[in-house]
Amino acid sequence: MNQYMAFAQKLAEVLPEEKILIDEPMIKHTNFKLGGPADVMVLPTTEKELEIVLAIAREESIPFFIVGNGSNLVVRDGGIRGLVIKLEHFNQIRVEDHCIIAESGAELIKLSEIALEHHLSGLEFACGIPGSLGGAVFMNAGAYDGEMSQVLESVTVISPEGEKIVLAREELELGYRTSRVKTCGDIVVAARLKLKPGNYNEIKEKIDLLTKKREDRQPLEYPSAGSTFKRPVGYYAGKLIQDAGLKGYCLRGAAVSDKHSGFIINKENATAQEVLELISFIQQEVHTKFEVQLEPEVLIVGVDSLACDEKDDKQES
Repeated sequence: MNQYMAFAQKLAEVLPEEKILIDEPMIKHTNFKLGGPADVMVLPTTEKELEIVLAIAREESIPFFIVGNGSNLVVRDGGIRGLVIKLEHFNQIRVEDHCIIAESGAELIKLSEIALEHHLSGLEFACGIPGSLGGAVFMNAGAYDGEMSQVLESVTVISPEGEKIVLAREELELGYRTSRVKTCGDIVVAARLKLKPGNYNEIKEKIDLLTKKREDRQPLEYPSAGSTFKRPVGYYAGKLIQDAGLKGYCLRGAAVSDKHSGFIINKENATAQEVLELISFIQQEVHTKFEVQLEPEVLIVGVDSLACDEKDDKQES
């Protein structure tokens, strides 16, 4: 029995069986619809359960990875070794005065809808971002000239050592697609968003406008992880890729969208390896033609198939 099965059995002593998944395909948990299996996945529904899982993982020296709804992930074909903690059930939301307090698994689109219902302005930019609140804090997500740094008041996290901490916005080290959470390994439990009172019709009009822009310009009919590359200083990634002649370019099942060149899509049962090869090819072509280095915005995690096969061979020997 390998260490992960023994670990799963230990989890089963404190968690219901339905909250523990073994060799769970990550293709079921990412918007890109690709990726190999997680050795063990847990689906905690309370903060207490999360703390217990983290404590056991630390005791057993099991590596872990946090997933919200997998909107910005490329999971390699060999999957993720160790433990994946999926926080989709951490989705409680409440409104206090001009603030929304929500758990990390709450969807940004849902939060923008609730803001509209309560005539609160500031989250319109999030109306089309298909991510969770925790992931949005992690990468300081944004769109259409808005980003999380503009609305975050505080974030409750669990540190890598297991300490629960409330961080003010100034302590979050928010930058372009980065934060303290990303660099220090904190786990987002909940966040408090400070919004402004606004006019319902004006807020709705802006949401409708941004929604139409997204539907018109983005390849929503295909699985993807959103914008593939960060915006280089002084440029737009999609424009550089298009000017490099790569709009619509296909590499087996992966392709550059012919609707928006900033998106790589899973056009026909793509593997993660095909997506990663296409990312590398785009980087090379853009650098050769324009001397600009594109940096992925998507988070790339896991191991490749060879590493997975080698692991299996060792277990059988």
